[in-house]
Amino acid sequence: MIAKVIVDVVHSEVDKVFEYSYDVADGVLPGCRVIVPFGNREIEGIVISVSDISDFDTSKLKKIKRVLESTPALTPETLALTDFVCQTCFVPKASALRLFLPSEMRKGKIKERFVVYYSLKKSIVIEEVISTLRKSAKRQIELLQYLSENGKTKSVFLSEKFGRSAVISLETKGVLERTEEQETRSPYKGIDANRKEITLTDKQLQAVQSIQTTDKKVSLLFGVTGSGKTEVYLELIERTIKNGRTAIMLVPEIALTPQMFKQLRARFGDNAAILHSGLSAGERFDEWWRLRNGEASIAIGARSAIFAPLENLGIIIIDEEHDGSYVSESSPRYSTIDIAKFRANYCNAKLVVGSATPSIESFYSAQKGEYNYIELPDRINKKSLPKVEIADMRKEVRKGNNSYFSSILKAELEDCLKKGNQAMIFLNQRGYSKTVVCTECGHVQKCESCDVSLTYHREDDSLLCHYCGAKYKMITACTECGSRFLKYGGMGTERVVEELSKLFPNARILRMDRDTTANKEGHFKILSAFSERKADILVGTQMIAKGHDFPFVTLVGILDADASLYFSDFRSSERTFQLITQVAGRSGRAEETGKVVLQTYQPENNLLRQAIAYDYKGFFNQELSIRKATAFPPFTDIIRILISGENEQETLDVTKSIFDELKIVNLENKSKFRFFGCMKAPIKRLQNKFRFQVLMRIDANNYQLIKKMFEISDSKKTKKVNVSFEINPNNLT
Repeated sequence: MIAKVIVDVVHSEVDKVFEYSYDVADGVLPGCRVIVPFGNREIEGIVISVSDISDFDTSKLKKIKRVLESTPALTPETLALTDFVCQTCFVPKASALRLFLPSEMRKGKIKERFVVYYSLKKSIVIEEVISTLRKSAKRQIELLQYLSENGKTKSVFLSEKFGRSAVISLETKGVLERTEEQETRSPYKGIDANRKEITLTDKQLQAVQSIQTTDKKVSLLFGVTGSGKTEVYLELIERTIKNGRTAIMLVPEIALTPQMFKQLRARFGDNAAILHSGLSAGERFDEWWRLRNGEASIAIGARSAIFAPLENLGIIIIDEEHDGSYVSESSPRYSTIDIAKFRANYCNAKLVVGSATPSIESFYSAQKGEYNYIELPDRINKKSLPKVEIADMRKEVRKGNNSYFSSILKAELEDCLKKGNQAMIFLNQRGYSKTVVCTECGHVQKCESCDVSLTYHREDDSLLCHYCGAKYKMITACTECGSRFLKYGGMGTERVVEELSKLFPNARILRMDRDTTANKEGHFKILSAFSERKADILVGTQMIAKGHDFPFVTLVGILDADASLYFSDFRSSERTFQLITQVAGRSGRAEETGKVVLQTYQPENNLLRQAIAYDYKGFFNQELSIRKATAFPPFTDIIRILISGENEQETLDVTKSIFDELKIVNLENKSKFRFFGCMKAPIKRLQNKFRFQVLMRIDANNYQLIKKMFEISDSKKTKKVNVSFEINPNNLT
């Protein structure tokens, strides 16, 4: 028999199918992981199909060495999806296949965990055994009595309690029976999962019915913050599972996963499995196999959970669908929604995308009738959305208030704490200060490897590059002029906590950003503590802006509402609107009406006015007209070719070569181009590599033209100069 195999080597020269022979008894099936001889070594591969005929002389084919699992790791749907990823993301098959397998499993570094247990042999009479032991063998006697009362027990526990020598001694005497059992490494074992019985409102039931009965594959659930979208999702999942099908539930941040997982566990028990990069290798491996073997029918996780190995998929739900984290910024550069659409079509499943602030592209698709559209315009508790008060920071400065907190926010915080309520303070900048500036010569400390300023982190007195992760000792004098007069520019979450502690010394304050959530359960511990009212104020970055439901939060402070307006990205207005609306929505989700204080230096800005009025449709109409007039998505596709290398001239030469060939394509397809240009990247140097880019905007849905552009750019790669190709990149910096 012949197996067609993709070997696990990401290189264009081996991006093809290799044939190997095997015996029927070997158990080779499509989707199996196998070890095959390749050149002078043995490597892993995936069987994509089997046949009894070959295009080659079968006597010359090498034989598969061994099959790695009895159950094929990949399903027929996975193999079809691999082709889709290769075609749309322009990557080798091996690169696409890696998306579907836990990385440690692929490398053979992780396997099932087996645990040793001991129990008394059935024929043993405990009194007779004790009579044969010396009186000094107290540990052995205690161990026998313990097993007699408690039955089978883990070896590790017995060794800790009674000593390893007592266990070995009784095993040698033939008294104990030793067994090995596979143990699942389950994440968040201590999670409290008590189900609350909730009756859906008429609006929620109508939403569920609409999604189930529509003939459209994709439904957009547009609901204000606190409108009960989560309960709609859970009801849809429950109905799907009752029909014998499986479900995927995606959330944008790892921080949100434990909270959603808690609700799924309360409702569905062990039938829910969690998948995200924050788990340990063993936990990820075991949860993945629980889904593959059918022990769990619901996958919950961040972006990568869209590749969960579920069969008979019935529904995919993408919560906060507007979030940028759903677009991969490393190869393969895929859009989660595009992958979800493929899976929904392949499995005849429903796809639900939900948000209080949908992406312009999704809302436009709904307006055109491509998506089924459902709206939840009111909060569950019938309360109005939080009142937003603008604090004009220009007036604050004129009044002599040079602190980071307006007088309005200070007063509201004081009132909130007096009433025993909780507050959330949002600032999308971690660290202590954004920059360290010399007041004598104006020099800003920059990363040695990147063209960006360093952020000061007071906790470990260091300067950190938030792009490459490089860490430097904090300076005591300017590295340019030697002056000791240094100034901290801008503010980060560390400094916010410090200043709040001075203003409210009795307040209990938690901080949530990438620095405080580095370990696996960092998010869960902080959110649990705040939920249990062990803190009065939660300070955080965008991690705190989405999805959280804290009933005692009655005040939200937004410290620098203008910050994201000035990014050199056509999505900056959209992201600013989304962030303000989302973080404001954390307030007033229970009985007491919420308040929001938004600090800004330009209160007359129309976008901010729309955000505080929760006028998404007004914002959408305005933004869509701007996009149409300037030829940006959804009316065009943006193609970005990023060229980077350590030698500036070599990198520039490759850039010119790509640009020159694309000029010909541009001239041949002039009517399809809306923009064509070549320039330095906004961040000119990153991780010691100079960066240039070719940017194009072309009419949407021109796959063959895009493919031609990719082929030109890909052919120019060298060992020293990397070329990456992006379609509608999420980040243009």
